[in-house]
Amino acid sequence: KYRDLGIAAATNGLAVAHVIRMLPPVTDEVRQRHLHATEFQMIYVLKGWIKSEFEGEGTHVMKTGSCWLQPPAIKHTVLDYSDDCELLEIVMPADFATELA
Repeated sequence: KYRDLGIAAATNGLAVAHVIRMLPPVTDEVRQRHLHATEFQMIYVLKGWIKSEFEGEGTHVMKTGSCWLQPPAIKHTVLDYSDDCELLEIVMPADFATELA
């Protein structure tokens, strides 16, 4: 569930920012390996935890207060997350593509 923070409109499409509430349960659709065609992507865990696997980087669990820069077009998979998981995501450009990998 995404809550847009209005950054895309304020930056004329330069960036987008939203709060993502990960809804339980983790489904096969969420677990699909994918990548994002971005120039910049930062994720900050506001609440809970999320476990993901990144191509060439292995599996990582990020908890409340964790922050990471996700390299452009890195293939990744969401493996699991807590029932209360919330993320802040900032991406450039605002209009980016997500592709199954």
